[in-house]
Amino acid sequence: MMRVWQWQRWRLGRRRGRLGRPASPFTLLIWLALLSLSCRLVEQFSATGSGMPPGIDRTDAIFFDGGQPVTLDPAKTHGGPDGELGHIFSGLVTLDQTMQVQPELAAGWAVSEDGLTYTFYLRKNALFHDGRAVTAHDVIYSWERAANPATGSDTAQTYLGDIAGVQEMLDGQADHISGLRALDDHTLEVQLREPVVYFLQKLAYPVAFVVDRHNVSDANWEHRPNGAGPYKLQTWQDDEIMVLERFEQYYLAPARTRHIVINLGPGLSLSRYEQGQIDLVGIGGANLERARDPNSRFYDELHTAVALCTATIGLNNRLQPFDDARVRQAFNLALDRELLIETFADGNAIPAAGALPPGMPGYVYKPERGYPYDPERARQLLAEAGYSDRSQFPALTYTTSGYGNVGGYDTAVITMWQENLGVTITPQIIDPYQYYEELYGGNVGHIFGSGWCADYPDPQNFLDILYHSGSRQNIGGYRNTAVDGLLEAARTERDINRRMALYADIEDAIVADAPVVFVSHGLSAVLVNPELQNYLLTPFGVRQWHLLDARRD
Repeated sequence: MMRVWQWQRWRLGRRRGRLGRPASPFTLLIWLALLSLSCRLVEQFSATGSGMPPGIDRTDAIFFDGGQPVTLDPAKTHGGPDGELGHIFSGLVTLDQTMQVQPELAAGWAVSEDGLTYTFYLRKNALFHDGRAVTAHDVIYSWERAANPATGSDTAQTYLGDIAGVQEMLDGQADHISGLRALDDHTLEVQLREPVVYFLQKLAYPVAFVVDRHNVSDANWEHRPNGAGPYKLQTWQDDEIMVLERFEQYYLAPARTRHIVINLGPGLSLSRYEQGQIDLVGIGGANLERARDPNSRFYDELHTAVALCTATIGLNNRLQPFDDARVRQAFNLALDRELLIETFADGNAIPAAGALPPGMPGYVYKPERGYPYDPERARQLLAEAGYSDRSQFPALTYTTSGYGNVGGYDTAVITMWQENLGVTITPQIIDPYQYYEELYGGNVGHIFGSGWCADYPDPQNFLDILYHSGSRQNIGGYRNTAVDGLLEAARTERDINRRMALYADIEDAIVADAPVVFVSHGLSAVLVNPELQNYLLTPFGVRQWHLLDARRD
């Protein structure tokens, strides 16, 4: 996914009362923001409070709660493939519920011995929702549109940048991607810059999805998208409701359920779930504790999973004082992670000692790694960095998303740093719907709300994407030429043991440099209607609505 957190939408939903009792931003960060990448089903469904939408058979539909989509443009989203966008559109490949690459628009592919050339064979029965055949030319158009600077994609470099010619197009030095060639209508040749071993996994991200050139040129096309996914958009009334309808001519097995009904309006989701109005809801805090009680009516409906996510607080390494690693280390040492987790997440998280979450390939537990709570050592580091006199320390800004007042978690973090370090921090609040745009536009201030959830199960998805100096997702501007070199070597290392050893060394170096404040890894928890069959709570978001079955008697 991703991206910087999608938790801005979760926070918006919570403020509008759609997910149960009020919760702090940290609670959302731990068990809802994390969940948003491993299960955006939770933010998507519900029957309207006034009754059944017209033409919907409740016995052949699934209902969820959600928030107004920021975009349905695959090139512009910061979300994963597990939401409505990922079911309207298709890519060459997908990740299944076991997080393995599976053919989608491409029936198969061949890879050259040197790993530089991929030849994809598209399904001849693949159609857009309007009945037009999907061709290799449509794939090329979609990827070139994403790489066109005029499109303004924040993810094209990250997920398509391994293709020869993508960077040149992003830089405005070319008007097409040189590494793409349609051998015929259903055969696509892709030339890579280097033989990266995770290329196929990246193609499961939405920026690689195929769009219809005629459709995206229309005004307000996102309300009438012509995708090739298992569902087509039937209705979208802003801030009210969205309905997806099964695409009967889908080139794979048609979706098992005819309609997906997503309530975009206000409501109390947990209450709605209890009343049987929605089929799935995310929970945390006291509600999660109650559900864990064997005597609870929710005990058998509770699904939990460790999310492949790391909550962090971003530091702008380009600005003084965070251009000094000692200052960054001090801010790590001056944060009591365990207190924050206990206070705001009811203990349902573990402190983060590094970038990789437990369960991610390459994760290594090292007791000596990370930053224990040590305010005295933090103050010593500030003094070593030349700030013995705190009056000489710059006034800092803390950028976060929300409306109006600063949330409890952000307030606690700011207060902890001010009291432990004797610094001054002023919050800067940005509308959640503008948060990504502002961050990618450079409006990060000194400190900013951040974090990451996996898009595919490879340590490159964290370490390279977030910490290579040339990565678009490296919003804090961290730069270490030695780390860059190791990351580049790991991209093409085919021996799995050597590759994982490289990433272990890379993570050690990154943690020592403290480019961000590492906070926590969390737990995803959802309640699932027993009538909802085939649902699997995965460690990160994969597309699965078309596999779900909620046929009711």
